[in-house]
Amino acid sequence: AFREILTLPETNLHTVPNSVPSEHAVFCEPVAAACEILDQIRIPKQARVAVLGDGKLGLLISQVLQSSGAQVHQFGRYPDKLAISARAGVTTELSANKAPVAEYDFVVDASGSAQGLQRAIQMTKPRGTVVMKSTLHGEVAIDTASAIVNEITLVGSRCGRFEPALKLLARKKINVDDMISDSIRLDYAPLAFERAAQKGVLKVLLHP
Repeated sequence: AFREILTLPETNLHTVPNSVPSEHAVFCEPVAAACEILDQIRIPKQARVAVLGDGKLGLLISQVLQSSGAQVHQFGRYPDKLAISARAGVTTELSANKAPVAEYDFVVDASGSAQGLQRAIQMTKPRGTVVMKSTLHGEVAIDTASAIVNEITLVGSRCGRFEPALKLLARKKINVDDMISDSIRLDYAPLAFERAAQKGVLKVLLHP
């Protein structure tokens, strides 16, 4: 909203722990979306999980699932972005180097591409689960035969609860500092929007 003062119902507000600086608290919503996966499905510890996509949400999903005890393998297009997950202990690999093989119990599609869902299905073991995090405009065509024959569960996933997200941020379980691409004064807000639109930028903060 970029307002100095806002009026909201108290039920919409959450207390940010003192240990969470404002620069980290702004990540609460996307971290909550990542945590939603754990509210929707049970992922056992040491389960093999693939995350497709190295955008902001994909990076957060990898860290959230890694912190829950899963063995996360993230695929993306940009080495510098994948390095953020790698520093959190996530195994990473460039998508172009990996042919789809059905070897994961769970696959999260956060690729943002029309081909991501089909690739996710191809990488999921029989009776495994695909979590769909990409929201695309228009229709997406997939070959349903493999999903049906292999009895793969498809789960749509969107927003999540703020409480678990704030707890993870307070416990320093999620590295968000490396995702802050720039911090710009509010006086130069138009410049911040231009910066945010640039390729490779993850998060631009506005400050007084």
